[in-house]
Amino acid sequence: MRLSVAIVCKDSASTIGRTLDSVSDLADEIVAVDSGSTDATLDMLREADARIIESDWLGYVKTKQLALDSCEGDWILALDSDESLLPELIEGIKAALESPGEHTGFEVNRKVFIHGKALDHAWQPEHRLRLVKGGHYHWQGLDPHDHLAPIDPGEPISRLNGDLRHDSISTWPEFLEKQHRHAETMARSMLAEGRKPSRFKLLTSPAAALLKQLILRQAFLDGADGFRAAFATAKAAKLKHKALFRLSKGPSNPS
Repeated sequence: MRLSVAIVCKDSASTIGRTLDSVSDLADEIVAVDSGSTDATLDMLREADARIIESDWLGYVKTKQLALDSCEGDWILALDSDESLLPELIEGIKAALESPGEHTGFEVNRKVFIHGKALDHAWQPEHRLRLVKGGHYHWQGLDPHDHLAPIDPGEPISRLNGDLRHDSISTWPEFLEKQHRHAETMARSMLAEGRKPSRFKLLTSPAAALLKQLILRQAFLDGADGFRAAFATAKAAKLKHKALFRLSKGPSNPS
């Protein structure tokens, strides 16, 4: 079974090296859609013999679909440029490719790392469909919350052991700034779908998000970073609904 690895990236030099290293013994081809990198990302991709497709940023869903459609392998592993495979997951993928059975898709658990340490409770578990048989799945969702989904319902999906390392947080201030941008993008996507702002959700969603992380996920067991993750999740919920209110008023009434 030929395996393609699909990656979308832009200025990802700080993380994509770990991504490329983790798939070096798995991938028959690496397909990277780059949206204007000015750092060392392109050099690192060339060193890894990746096939580079330079494209304008089309949004999360459409850009990832471009990468998926450009893959030639029997199976496709879809990764972000800040994600990498941990050893147990590498072995799980090898076993799945050798004997997939009836399954056409496999979920993995994504785990956030900060300063080299995993958050074992915050945002856990976070199962994502990432290993799929070519031609059976496509990208869906509202930007920036994309996900792979079967083209035809009923595709048999299994789950792999091991974790997908997610280096999405370099510093907490930078992560919160990213949350601002994602909240704005999500609010625009929701508005385009015809969704209306809700004062009830504005008031309740942040508290619900906070309690989910602290109580249900037990993020406090991750120490200070767990508390930060929980409060960042609550803040993101608030920002999204505030942005939806603001954008729904139109440019003539920015308040």
